[in-house]
Amino acid sequence: MAGLVSLALGLGVAHVVAGLWRDGDSPVVSVGDWIIDHVPVGVKDWAIDTFGTNDKLALIVGTLAVLALAAAALGRLAQRHLGRALVGIAAIGIIGAAAALAGANASAASVLPSFLGSAAAAGALAWLSGWRPGTRHQALPAAPEAAAEPAPATGWAPPVRSMAAVGPDRRSFLLTASLVGAGAVLAGGVGQVLKRRYAVAGARRDVVLPASSDGQALPSGTDVGVRGQSPFITPNADFYRIDTALLVPQVSPDRWRLRVHGMVERELELTFEQLLSRPLVERTVTLSCVSNEVGGPLVGNAVWRGVLLADVLDEAGVDPGATQLLSTSADGWTCGTPVAALLDGRDALLAVGMNGEPLPISHGFPVRMVVPGLYGYVSATKWVVDLKLTTWEDDVAYWVPRGWAREAPVKTMSRVDVPREGDEVDPGPTAVAGVAWAPHRGISAVEVRVDDGPWQEARLGSVPSEDSWVQWVYEWGATPGDHFVTVRAVDGEGQLQPEQPAPPDPDGAQGWHRRHFQVRNG
Repeated sequence: MAGLVSLALGLGVAHVVAGLWRDGDSPVVSVGDWIIDHVPVGVKDWAIDTFGTNDKLALIVGTLAVLALAAAALGRLAQRHLGRALVGIAAIGIIGAAAALAGANASAASVLPSFLGSAAAAGALAWLSGWRPGTRHQALPAAPEAAAEPAPATGWAPPVRSMAAVGPDRRSFLLTASLVGAGAVLAGGVGQVLKRRYAVAGARRDVVLPASSDGQALPSGTDVGVRGQSPFITPNADFYRIDTALLVPQVSPDRWRLRVHGMVERELELTFEQLLSRPLVERTVTLSCVSNEVGGPLVGNAVWRGVLLADVLDEAGVDPGATQLLSTSADGWTCGTPVAALLDGRDALLAVGMNGEPLPISHGFPVRMVVPGLYGYVSATKWVVDLKLTTWEDDVAYWVPRGWAREAPVKTMSRVDVPREGDEVDPGPTAVAGVAWAPHRGISAVEVRVDDGPWQEARLGSVPSEDSWVQWVYEWGATPGDHFVTVRAVDGEGQLQPEQPAPPDPDGAQGWHRRHFQVRNG
């Protein structure tokens, strides 16, 4: 208990210190960010497969669990070797400080939360272990050694030192531990209040987006009307989120700046107001994560409002030798996008709105990139603050040295939404339905096969452009028994979706999606 409450106080104090300035992070966040940046790709894939969009919560819980085990061990160690236990706490503080210094926005002050927090934890552990100013901590002798010394024939036995001889009695300990625990809770609450000063939820509510100059209205018939099928427009609350930010960056619109530099004729720096003063357009674009498995949920379709990125690049004047646009997020994450994909006529955006409202904070508020046809890790930088025109040889983006492909166009994919895996359905007319996508190429056909039967063409919904996914439905006369259904798509260039399965790394999964279900008897 001494170790646990001491570490809790240290974390609370660290949280208070971190809340004193905008870029301050608690040690748990600093260590978690370091783990995200250095974890092997296989572990990262396992975390996404296992926890999905809760992967960051799982990392925080796991980090706290490891700290709790370490704290309990140090508390036990302090019973006999207080000095060694204090060294252990100092080591935890050094690890936290080193992780903080590795952060993108690190400064000399970044070490203060870890150092001051570990100092508080060390003081609390020493006090709870019986140390007092002007006294020397005495360790308990090991119980087996005390018991092993035989009593003399006279019946006299040497006294065994009790716990009370080297530390507070039980009542005093519990009282002190309760006070330390209360201090930890209070410090954590104060730190949270301090951090809220930098939250941007209020600033987001105050943003009024100008209307788009050429809104892309959705045609009728985008929704084919099958219950349980993915909606044509993914609600903001349901849109997948995969990024490396352990805590969502809080970027205030009045502090936001976008710098455009590198291999350009003239550097630009835009404020949020200046960006909103430019003509805004709306485009319906499907985004997909490269980690998405065949049939997986890490894909969504939204109406994005923003400034055409090509117009900004034209104003800067791109050097013909530039091959990569290296974009940087407010938290230091980098993304490399082929310049050719930004200047080939596709509607890449500096997006400020999503489905009729300002960008959600977790999806990049106030500004993010949206580039049709490319997986998110090479195109969809959230909280974007820097655009550097460069070459593939001169700069390397975040995921490339971790084994992912340098350029990654989205592969043609299709998914069965209903029936779901393991469903039981009634015999008779049954809707088999789902979505298919090949952004920037579009979908020209979707084919469905029940069991090992012939391929049948599905009916497609309407789409506003080739950049969005399409809903599809196939009406089947279901017969009793176990069945499976397989789907494949043909893109707008006439290329059939590959059958051969491939994992997500290094450039996206591929293969036909199949669902197994049962039709009831009568």
